Amino acid sequence: MRLAMKVLWPAFLAAMLAEGCFFALFDPRETLHVGESALSPMAVYTLGFFFFWVFCALASMLTYYLVVIPDDPHPPF
Repeated sequence: MRLAMKVLWPAFLAAMLAEGCFFALFDPRETLHVGESALSPMAVYTLGFFFFWVFCALASMLTYYLVVIPDDPHPPF
C-alpha cells in the first residue's frame, strides 16, 4: 500500500500539471475525433488526465525501481 502511494500520489500531481499545460495549448473540441462521432470536451479532459496519470505512474514506478536496488537489504525508504 505504501508503494502504491509513493508511486500514484506524485503521478497524480504530475498528471494534473501535465493536463493543465497540455489543454492550455490545445482545444479539447479539436483534439480527439473517433470515427464519425466526436467526444465531448469533458470526455477528452477525462481521457487526457488518465493517460497522463498512467504515463506519470509508469515513470514514478521506474524511478522507484531504479532507486531501490532489489538485492539491497536496507532500502533507503
